[in-house]
Amino acid sequence: MAIFVTGSTGYLGSYLSAGLLTGYRDKLNLLIRGKTEQEARERLWTSLQLHFDFPEFAEYLNTRVRIFRGDLTSECFGLPDAEYHALVDTTDSLIHCAASLNRKSEKQCLNVNLRGTLEVIQLARRGQNRNGLRRYSHVSTVAVAGKRKNEVITEEASIDWSRSDYDPYARTKKFCEHMANQLLPDVPKTIFRPAIILGDSRRQETSQFDMVQAFHVLAQMPVLPLRPHDKIDIVPANYVGKAIVTIHQKEAPAHGIYHLSSGTGSQTYQELTDAISQAGGMLRPMFLPSLGGPFSNTVNWVANRRGAVGYGASLLKVFWPYLDWNTVFDNSRIVAELGEAPAKFSTYAAPLLKYSRENKFQFPAKPWPSTPGTEKNAAAGRGRA
Repeated sequence: MAIFVTGSTGYLGSYLSAGLLTGYRDKLNLLIRGKTEQEARERLWTSLQLHFDFPEFAEYLNTRVRIFRGDLTSECFGLPDAEYHALVDTTDSLIHCAASLNRKSEKQCLNVNLRGTLEVIQLARRGQNRNGLRRYSHVSTVAVAGKRKNEVITEEASIDWSRSDYDPYARTKKFCEHMANQLLPDVPKTIFRPAIILGDSRRQETSQFDMVQAFHVLAQMPVLPLRPHDKIDIVPANYVGKAIVTIHQKEAPAHGIYHLSSGTGSQTYQELTDAISQAGGMLRPMFLPSLGGPFSNTVNWVANRRGAVGYGASLLKVFWPYLDWNTVFDNSRIVAELGEAPAKFSTYAAPLLKYSRENKFQFPAKPWPSTPGTEKNAAAGRGRA
């Protein structure tokens, strides 16, 4: 039997797949888009090279990974009947991590988040009816809390259907949680709500740059239209990955919902800018919160321009509400379960910014090795996975 994981070729999904492969013995069923088997394998390699060198990756691919080449938003993932039945028959738990984070596109969020989650829930329903499921783990977001200001929010107080949502991403993710609870009442479930996932506290490398670029733009500004003592809830990807994998593999987690966040330990903008400037990652700025309104209007105007400036402004436009809400999410549940709190962003922000700038905010992915026999060896054993 195997763990079915969606989003394995994404940033957080790579941490989940790597954590399961290195820390446990389960086999993995991975849903990956690709016109050919080789294209799907190469997409997985691009994602997992953050965590493995190629020989180790190839060994896992040969012995413990089975790729199902399909699309999250297609009926039965677009798989042939025999493959879909094999997926149902061999899956004993699921981690649904795939999502569209395109906060500007309601269409894409509806298609990927709602339609995709419904397909995953249907797989879980069939698996439960056929063999019984050990667990369904759903990766959501703290943004389901909707529009907030100056709060510390617990897991049970997050969903308030009377509140407005910031964007289509937050709205669809809230409905995804609702669908899972309503349609899988008899399946053990865990909901994970990460805060802003940014970088890895153990190393400078990253393959996800959107939020890093937004911080890069802010780091270049001599004046910030923010309140210096507001907190921003940032958590490293390695902590989030460890939390999801650990709780998913527990026989009886203590709770059904976990905030994967920095909680009340979140740092203020003053603390972050002081630490990053001391490390040489930015100039120490002035804070003028009275400029927040004019700044937001300017960002909205510049976001329509082409080029790097327009792109940077478009990122700030998307993330601005999350920078301005001064809201953090209580993380005492996950800290108690793991026995550790996440690293503070200030301890690794400067190396992350330096790496991102040096690589022009693009991941320098290594290609699939061209050594004769490598492709054959990496493809061998797929039928055994």
